Amino acid sequence: MQNSLELGKYLSEGLNLLVRDIVKAALSNPKASLYFAQYALAIKKAERRRLSLEEAGEHIPSFLIASITGDCNLRCAGCYDRANSPCAKREEISRDEWNRIFSEAEQLGIAVTILAGGEPMMRMDVIEEAAKHPALLFPVFTNGTMLGEKAISLFDSSRNLIPIISIEGHEIQTDLRRGKGTYQKTVTAMQDLVKKKLLFGTSVTVTKDNLDLVTDNGFVADLEQKGCKAIIYVEYVPVEKPELALDDASRDLLAERLAALRPNHNIIIISFPGDEKEAGGCLAAGRGFFHINYSGGAEPCPFSPYSDTSLKDVSLRDALQSPLFTHLRDSGALLQEHSGGCTLFSQDEYVKSLLI
Repeated sequence: MQNSLELGKYLSEGLNLLVRDIVKAALSNPKASLYFAQYALAIKKAERRRLSLEEAGEHIPSFLIASITGDCNLRCAGCYDRANSPCAKREEISRDEWNRIFSEAEQLGIAVTILAGGEPMMRMDVIEEAAKHPALLFPVFTNGTMLGEKAISLFDSSRNLIPIISIEGHEIQTDLRRGKGTYQKTVTAMQDLVKKKLLFGTSVTVTKDNLDLVTDNGFVADLEQKGCKAIIYVEYVPVEKPELALDDASRDLLAERLAALRPNHNIIIISFPGDEKEAGGCLAAGRGFFHINYSGGAEPCPFSPYSDTSLKDVSLRDALQSPLFTHLRDSGALLQEHSGGCTLFSQDEYVKSLLI
């Protein structure tokens, strides 16, 4: 495993390259170009803050994932979030509490906060708070069906908010999982975003079944033609049908296909969790990112939904030093071999045992 200083530099370099690519994608868009020129300066400041804390013995990740609601307007087949939500819904933390978390993230040098759910567009109040933090970039992972006039107006005035629309492939694959008519709603949303000259991306859950389809040149070209500037490929985590999860061979194939696609398309292509070997292991539990659930619990990763610390009670900085996170980082658990998109998902019982 890389030491934390080497890892911090590796992740900072990756983030700088990502922003460089976004700036290239936004060259014809004055509003976006201006914002990302300013953001490039902000991430340099954030990097210096992380490095300063690293030299003092405190590792701060570059990324944060915030699931701001457990509610969703769709009922997708095999939804991981719904499968792992408690029967009695927990209270969601408030707009002000999220604002405080975003402020602390900025002060610590975290540069990117992913907003997820549920469907994050159901918490427009929280997204409005995120808009007030231009030094943080907020990719908003949405099913695309709630990107109405009010939401698009907010995205237009706050270029640190980047909609990332989830699809499963073409219309047949998307509607099969997400419900009839969903794909056409996402296409309409993309058209509306293009009219406003807004940058947007898509996220695709990759399984053994759809790997060939979603890494095909024609699939990527179609999204590019629709105005999409980034595709995020997320490995399937098997809530059901474990046979669909990528194994080592299909994961290697995915990496090869994406490497071949990048030179041929003017679109940013990202893989999650990506090359864990290059990063020296899984990046969860604060090595490269961690997750805050909608009730404030600090979790190693969305796919390892266990917490011993609540952001209702402690600061973001203190949450990063929770006993659970510290043990996972120090024990070697993040180095284990796995299949199915997540190292810790395959060690579910072990992670659960740490809370006893």
